[in-house]
Amino acid sequence: MKNKVLKVLFLGLIFLFVSVLFGCSSDVSNSEKPGAQLWGENCGRCHNIRPPSNLTDAQWDVAIMHMRTRANLTETEAEKIATFLKAAN
Repeated sequence: MKNKVLKVLFLGLIFLFVSVLFGCSSDVSNSEKPGAQLWGENCGRCHNIRPPSNLTDAQWDVAIMHMRTRANLTETEAEKIATFLKAAN
């Protein structure tokens, strides 16, 4: 009886682990996300988020070019973020 209970608990923990592992993945790929969401998810990890209107379009171009490499953004992600940020100017 004790072995059966341990086996059920063990299988339950494995099921829970697999559910959490695969259930936490996003259904939306980064290529489908809008610039605002990419900006919030990527830039907000390291920076205090400032209003997009704080920098000019040219300043955002420089910042995004620099951060694209550091944040490991794809070209598409960087372009979407830039479009979002520049829309505020």
